[in-house]
Amino acid sequence: MPNIKSAKKRVKVIATKTMQNKIVKSNLKTAVKKANAAVESNASDKAAAVREAIKKVDQACAKGIMHKNCAARKKSQLAKKLNAAD
Repeated sequence: MPNIKSAKKRVKVIATKTMQNKIVKSNLKTAVKKANAAVESNASDKAAAVREAIKKVDQACAKGIMHKNCAARKKSQLAKKLNAAD
């Protein structure tokens, strides 16, 4: 445990930011899983699910939680699955 006041504050700030990043990552994973499930089951709302997942990927990338190349790869994979399902 830190003794210096500024170090104590950094511990609190880092814990808060870690929780926020964890929430974004969790929402992202859920959206991607829903999109993949919708495409595989050929659901009627598969395009909307993929659009929502791509939006979550872009948000994670904008916040610096995901690298831009990883985001591009995820979006490409989702689009490829959607196009193949049509």
